[in-house]
Amino acid sequence: MITITPTDRERGTGVLSDEHRRVAADALRTDGLVVLADVVDPAHLDVLHERMIADLDALRARPDTPYNWNAGNLQQDPPPFPPYLFADVLLNPYVIAVTSDLLGPGLKNVMYGGNTALPGDQRQPVHADTGHLWPLDALEVAHPAAQLVVNVATVDVSPANGATELWPGTHRELGVGIGDDITIDAERLAARRAVAPPFQPTLRRGSMLIRDIRLWHAGMPNTTSRPRPMLAMIHSSAWLQTGTPLRFPTGTESFFAHPVLTTAARFTDEPIDHIAAPHGFAFDGLTG
Repeated sequence: MITITPTDRERGTGVLSDEHRRVAADALRTDGLVVLADVVDPAHLDVLHERMIADLDALRARPDTPYNWNAGNLQQDPPPFPPYLFADVLLNPYVIAVTSDLLGPGLKNVMYGGNTALPGDQRQPVHADTGHLWPLDALEVAHPAAQLVVNVATVDVSPANGATELWPGTHRELGVGIGDDITIDAERLAARRAVAPPFQPTLRRGSMLIRDIRLWHAGMPNTTSRPRPMLAMIHSSAWLQTGTPLRFPTGTESFFAHPVLTTAARFTDEPIDHIAAPHGFAFDGLTG
């Protein structure tokens, strides 16, 4: 796993060097992932962490609790309103430099959500968040990236508290096409493991993981006694049609103004219920 730590000069200017941008782009094209270390203020993550932990009871009390595959990996949105909006999370200059290099002009953020690994949760099936944009029989090789997922955890992450299992290079595998089941079958997993086995990273709080949305991965058990929240964004190429705009409060328009990244947002005077918003995926009734 390639990890890039901005230099003192890069931190002073807020600009990632050409060399670091090249390294990041090469890592994303080859491995499907790269880490930018220590690029979010821990104090901002403390604020988000405290609120997301406080929200857990209300989220779990929903009759349709938004679990992902099992009753332990909880889909959880961060609060999308002040004082919980931070530029180094939503408009991080180092992340934008990397994602814009791969995805091109007109870069847009089309998602702001997350998930929380609860203590005692279970392993997810290995899956891709989405497949290639064309049917597999129409492709000879994988197409370039069209969407990149950006993750930041509110706490240090390790295998102990459920670091996501990552399968490097699998974004180039022709295993999941448009409209296909996003889970990866045992035969493909065994073949890929022989080439490049998966791993669970250890990441310091404040680091951001960027990965190709097609990369195979799996949520893993949190064996500690504390929940592990993680935020997620999706940076998308301008030409790719996406779904419902994100909702943020009227008055935050200037916060999202950026010369490179457009946030696909609708600003509203209506209350935004971030507890009711998340939807789970493929919940199978298992208990965590």
